[in-house]
Amino acid sequence: MLRIVESKKSLTELAADLERAVTAHKFGVLGIHDLRAKMAEKGVVFTRECRIYEVCNPHQAKKVLEANLEISTALPCRISLYEERGRTRLATISPTALISLYPNPELKHVAEEVEATLVAIMKEAAG
Repeated sequence: MLRIVESKKSLTELAADLERAVTAHKFGVLGIHDLRAKMAEKGVVFTRECRIYEVCNPHQAKKVLEANLEISTALPCRISLYEERGRTRLATISPTALISLYPNPELKHVAEEVEATLVAIMKEAAG
């Protein structure tokens, strides 16, 4: 399931506010992928603006990784920032949907906490 939050902010303003919100919620930005720039480096013209933020709360990540290291295939969490039909959007794949792919139902509460925080981060950034 996809979680999407729209904003009236410019992409640049929303990006800065996203980074602040991530930090305020005790997550960290591990990396930012600018898809247009990355594709241009490879000689591919991609005109749309899209940045993917890899974010993580190390304490939450430790809980799920200690239970099942295969969950590393779904980490870190990603928040995509892009423009669609004149609106700026933040989107993430629901951690509860991702955790359901693994045989660890006891981790559902951790995924719910992470999902609530990601949605709060996106709403805060979107203003």
